[in-house]
Amino acid sequence: MGRAIELISGQVTAPDTTLTTLTMNSGNSATVRNTQEDSPIKMIGAWNKNQTAGLLRVRSPFLHDNVNGFETGAPAADIFNHLNPSMGIPLKTQDTLSLALSGSATSGDIEIASFLVHYEDLPGIDARLIDAATLKDRMEQIMAVQNTLSTGTSGGYSGEEAINAEQDQFKANRDYALIGYQVSAICGCVRWRGSDTGNLGVGGPGSVAHRDDTRSWFIDLSMATGVPAIPVFNSSNKDSILLDCHQDEDGADVTVSSIFALLKS
Repeated sequence: MGRAIELISGQVTAPDTTLTTLTMNSGNSATVRNTQEDSPIKMIGAWNKNQTAGLLRVRSPFLHDNVNGFETGAPAADIFNHLNPSMGIPLKTQDTLSLALSGSATSGDIEIASFLVHYEDLPGIDARLIDAATLKDRMEQIMAVQNTLSTGTSGGYSGEEAINAEQDQFKANRDYALIGYQVSAICGCVRWRGSDTGNLGVGGPGSVAHRDDTRSWFIDLSMATGVPAIPVFNSSNKDSILLDCHQDEDGADVTVSSIFALLKS
């Protein structure tokens, strides 16, 4: 099965109280990827980084309704998953979602929203994902890798680095499970990608206040959903395991501590 997880993000500038359609980041789309009609697809994560409180909305004719759909408060300066991953939002293949956000009325203020989508079987993609039980059986040691991402001020993903750009203590040709992470400064999201993820981005919210959530982000996703959701990377690919983040116009640099479990061969 071609299981996959994909992080998608977008932004609006000074939307005020009007729910404004997101401009999606480069490489991301609000259209659900093409799968078999009966293949389960779920949105298991949705969060925002706002400078002024507003609303976050996900809607489509294929969801509950095309008026409000899933609409929730988008708090300022507080990032957390609005969805319970154990339930999520069922999606339909090739549906184009309406993703919208409101917030600041200050000129130039960028408001950010991100979404995490799980595909049970995505043709052409076969991400290396394990579940929490497999992690427990195979985990040998824990290690963390630091990357300081120099972000831009125009929004979108920025600060890209290879995972071994600043620290490289990976053991040769070994598998590492990405179980969670910590960030030094608030940002919209943190994203990892490489051949092991099918070159799709995987990630989570760039929260400082909820470190207890992010430190085991992928383990908790797997336990909540009951499916393999913990990405596995092989160290032989370390030069092309890339991470970046989505930051607003203030462009605060973010140090990311990626928490890995070394897996038994």
